[in-house]
Amino acid sequence: MAMDMAIIRPVSASIGQCELTHMDRVPICHERAQAQHDAYADALRSLGVQVIELPALHDQPDAVFVEDTAVVIDEIAVLSRPGAASRRGEVTSMKVCIEAYRPTATIEAPGTLEGGDVIHTERTLFVGLSSRTNQAGFNQLQGHLQPHGWTLVPVPVPGALHLKTAAVHIGRGHVLANPDWIDTAVFTQHGLDVIHVDPDEPFAGNGVLVHDTLVFGAQYPRTIDKLAEAGFKLLPVQADELAKAEGSLTCKSVLFRSIS
Repeated sequence: MAMDMAIIRPVSASIGQCELTHMDRVPICHERAQAQHDAYADALRSLGVQVIELPALHDQPDAVFVEDTAVVIDEIAVLSRPGAASRRGEVTSMKVCIEAYRPTATIEAPGTLEGGDVIHTERTLFVGLSSRTNQAGFNQLQGHLQPHGWTLVPVPVPGALHLKTAAVHIGRGHVLANPDWIDTAVFTQHGLDVIHVDPDEPFAGNGVLVHDTLVFGAQYPRTIDKLAEAGFKLLPVQADELAKAEGSLTCKSVLFRSIS
């Protein structure tokens, strides 16, 4: 029987030295960040997800953001080559873990790819071309996944760190997005409806869909109200501490189905 699974990793004690691209550095409380991360893992468990925790990498400040190290579909896992060179050491332990569940492929130089740039919708992947994912990385990912029947759509990301900083698939044929950071026409052109985040909550275009429930940042109440009014089922969790590290909820796990 297939089971939903999530790979996570504890918050590194060095999180205060994380990579930053679009935000100013402010102090991050490690204890609060870890408590919020634990609550996120508990939310996944409450929805029936089996959570696998990798060992902490305290010398890798961004290691909690495991999503960036792999793109996992039913047929294969593609191990990334992060655009931030300081993060490339994170991939090794993800490889050891994911090889128990999937055959693997890798992104090689000069390609760069981070999982935060990849939105899954049915058999289509929207892949952000950002400061972290380049055309060569996109081309290699396409080469690995097209033989399995997947369509890949490139999406320029001029205004955000990752594509999923600006947009996320929320189910029912909808994408939640910040239209100031990406051109959302790419989604409507592929048959998806777009809901805009509240303009006062620019970072709200992210959430984790598990079955029919969207795990969502509690720090975005206006967007929560907007989604609830549209009939979406939400499970709010507090995630403002790791947001200081340019981290969104999706960054904190690699979600996939076990195949038996």
